[in-house]
Formats: sequence, structure tokens, C-alpha cells
Amino acid sequence: MPEQRRRSAHRARPQDNRRPARQAKRRTPGDAVRRAAYDVLRAVDTRDAYANLLLPRVLRERELSGRDAALATELTYGTLRGRGTYDAILDLCSDRPVAKIDPPLRDLLRLGVHQLLRTRIPAHAAVSTTVDLVRSVAGPGQAKFANAVLRRVTSRDLPAWLVVIAPEDELGRLSVTYSHPKWVVSALRDAVGAAEIEDLLAADNERPGVTLVARPGRIAVEDLYDLGAGPAAYSPYAAYLPEGDPGEIAAVREGRAGVQDEGSQLVALALAAAEVDGKDDAWLDLCAGPGGKAALLSALGAERGAQLLACDVQPHRAELITRVVGDNTRVLVADGTEPAWEPGSFDRVLVDVPCSGLGALRRRPEARWRRTPQDLASLGPLQRRLLTTALDSVRPGGVVAYVTCSPHLAETRVVVDDVLRGREDIKRLDAVEVLAGVAPTLSGLGTGPYAQFWPHRHGTDAMFLALVRRTA
Repeated sequence: MPEQRRRSAHRARPQDNRRPARQAKRRTPGDAVRRAAYDVLRAVDTRDAYANLLLPRVLRERELSGRDAALATELTYGTLRGRGTYDAILDLCSDRPVAKIDPPLRDLLRLGVHQLLRTRIPAHAAVSTTVDLVRSVAGPGQAKFANAVLRRVTSRDLPAWLVVIAPEDELGRLSVTYSHPKWVVSALRDAVGAAEIEDLLAADNERPGVTLVARPGRIAVEDLYDLGAGPAAYSPYAAYLPEGDPGEIAAVREGRAGVQDEGSQLVALALAAAEVDGKDDAWLDLCAGPGGKAALLSALGAERGAQLLACDVQPHRAELITRVVGDNTRVLVADGTEPAWEPGSFDRVLVDVPCSGLGALRRRPEARWRRTPQDLASLGPLQRRLLTTALDSVRPGGVVAYVTCSPHLAETRVVVDDVLRGREDIKRLDAVEVLAGVAPTLSGLGTGPYAQFWPHRHGTDAMFLALVRRTA
């Protein structure tokens, strides 16, 4: 909003009719906030950046905090989540298709539409600040175009626009209303069922809270409560941070605690809780980067005298793992499909496979626009090879946890069933039953033997878990 003019403390002077010299326009905090959001949106579009990794750095570098940081966060994530809906609206408000609008201008228009339709920012302020930003980025000609388009957007509120833009077919309606690509809506509906699909899509568009993990043996979860966090719903090591930057917490900076979704914590805890026959001192995290589950397994293993080998194929991800694991953990840069160890070397193996990420759309909303159905064609064979490596790496009597951050059936039960089909040396464990021992109040995971978390049921990412024991 424009600043109020300060009243002069001096006595009125005779009017001076001379035109004052033009002064350079001073950038207001609001301009800086919107510019930060825009720059992150461009990086997501042009460099495949992840907003959840880039935005905190941008906020620190530009010294945006408090309400300014909160607004920049809302504008960034809100624009990414609502992109599909906003593009459908812009198609009706522009004299050219959205796909043909210059990409930087397109991001600015989306940013403006989000402010108009999903924030409490007054319409005149949303339009004027966006147009000013367009002028500074793209020039006066584009600013005139943006002004005309955004003023057309103000003719309706969001519910009225949804009536206008929603297609008649159900998939199309869900896609536009909840801003998910059609193929994603179809895949999620296959996984969760028609009765819950709207609840799931709506949950994907909610801003997730920050969940911390107290790594056992390094810090008690009660110590996180003392720092302003509150109890989480299920994990005994989880704490919910209602506000603030977790990076400002010393325990997080020092690696004694971390930021980790509760579903991610629970699948690691389930592997650690599953019963193994015989010794239990050699653990493997086959695809460990960036290290959240590895850090929790490392801490649990240290309390039991177990050593963890944490592997990742990418050196920079291996470096991230090194920063958070304990002394009982060795980090190895290695291709999980070509193991550098003898078969049957481990008692417990976690294989958190590369996947579409459709289970984490709350935290990484850009993934819904970045992924395509064709990605599954390459991910599926890799997931099968990694699960096969995990089963070969565990000894008879040991346990493998197959995990994805996706509920897509082609990445979850289809992969597990394909790999296990015909193998007589394995036994499926009931992951739902094991999780009940870890978190007694947890429900709604399915009927077993596989467990599926859901954002709308559990407030977690849509993690999938299968537990398998080698029998021979």
C-alpha cells in the first residue's frame, strides 16, 4: 500500500509554481518482496530450480524477514500452485494465448493474478505493483499490456472465474479447479479413489507446516518444544514449528535436529522397527541423498551399535549426507544399480528410489508442471533395478524397505509386485502393522501389506512403504 504523506511541521509557505525536479522512484519494501518472488519463479522456470531450496537463500541475501518474508513466500508458492488455474483465466483475459506470452511477462502476470484472486491485497495495489514490476523488467509497452490484462481479471472473483473456465468433463474440471495437470489428476484418482480425490488435490494446494526431527542421541524432542515447537501427530521424534525460520535454530544448524516431513521420519522408523533374524549391525541406505532419512537411521543405528553405509550416485548429494550423519556412518558415492559390496552384506536396507515426487506437491508445487507421463517410462526400470539391488544386498533374515515419495501406482505396488513376482526367497511384511507399533494412533494407511500416507488424511507427504524380508 502507498505510504501516507507526512504532514509538514513547518508553517505553510507561498506557493511555488516551478515544476520540481523529477526524482528517481524509490524502491519500496513491497517492490523488493515481489521482485524476490518473481526472481524465484524465473529460476524455477529457466534453471529447474526448486523453490523450497532457492527461496530461503534469496530471502537471506535480500534481508527480507518477518512479514516481508512471509509475503514473498506466499506469492512464490501460491503462484506456483495456482499456475494451471491462472493460465486458464489469463487465456480469457489476454488477446494472445498464454503459451505465446513472453515467459518473464507470463510469470509476472501469474504473480499478479495470484495477488488479485487469492490474497487480501487490494486490487488496485495488486495491479499497480505488478505493472510497476513489469515496467522495470520488460519495459513500458509490456506494462500497458499487463495493466489491461490484470484489470480484466478484476472483473470476477475466483469462484466466479472457476465457473467460467472449468471444462464440462470431470477430469478437466478437477485439473483447472485444483491446478494439477490432467494426467496427474488421473493418476492420483486411480491411487486414492474418486471419493477422496478432491480432498487430496485441495491438500496439495495447502501450505505445509515445518516439521522438525530430533535425532535420537543428539537432542531430545522436548528440547525442540522449549524452542517454540509443538508436538507432532505421530512420530516420537517429530516437532511442529508453527512459525519462524528453522535455519535460525542452533540445533538444526549443528545437525542435531533437522527439517523432515513426518511421513519421511515414519518410513525410516518402520525399517528400524521391523524384526530381523540374527545380527543387526550393518545397515544400508541405497539412495541416501540429501540425507534426511540417512541422518535418522544413523542416529538410531548409533544407539544400537549399528554401522550405516549411505550411498548416492551424485557427489553433491553425498556431500549433503556427510553434513548430517553421525560418526557411525560411511558415505559413498556409488551407483546403486552397480553395488560395490558383496551380496547379502546388510541386515537392513532402505531404498528410497528416485520418483516423480507427486507425493510432495505441497512442498514442491513446481513438480506438477515439471514432470510428464514420459518420465515414468524411465523411472520405472530404474526403480526395479534399485529394488533388486536392495534385495540382493540384504542377507537372509534381513529386511528391505522400498520407499517412494509418490502414490502413483506405477511407482509403488506395481514396481514391488513386478520385482517380487517369482522370487521364492522373500516374504512381504505388513508395513501397516509395523507402523502401528511405531505410531499407535496412526490409521488410514490402507489394508496392508503396503502402507500409503496421504496429505489429506495424515498431513504428511504421500509416502509409500513396502517392507520385505529375505528368507533364503
